[in-house]
Formats: sequence, C-alpha cells, structure tokens
Amino acid sequence: MSEAAKTPPPAPPAYTVLIGFVLLLAALFGAAYAAGAAAGPVAPGLHRTDGGTSSPDGTGGTGGTGGMGGMRH
Repeated sequence: MSEAAKTPPPAPPAYTVLIGFVLLLAALFGAAYAAGAAAGPVAPGLHRTDGGTSSPDGTGGTGGTGGMGGMRH
C-alpha cells in the first residue's frame, strides 16, 4: 500500500465529542467539589455581624473599616 492511498480515520460524530466533553467537565467539577469538601471551610469564624443590612450612608455596611470613607466602588 502506498502512502497516498492511506486515508485518515473518520472523525467521531459531534454528539460523541459533546458527551465526552460534558463527562470530563462533570468529573472536573466533582473532583473540585471533593477537594473543597476535604479542605473544609476556609474561615470558619468569619461571618457578618450586622445582619446583612446596609449602612445609612449607602456604603453597604462596611463593618469594622471605619476611617475608609473615601473608598468607593
């Protein structure tokens, strides 16, 4: 058989590639979730103390960051 007579194998159907990609994506998300669950909470004692309300001046309840009034988003 000559080199010119060889043809490349046919490409797999698009849905097969899509299913493979979705399965790979699900496996990666599962591995990331398992790693996060094994690591535990990053800062277990960190929580809001103001009840989630914004401050009267509209800065969003900055908590203990007094003196930083010039910082705007």
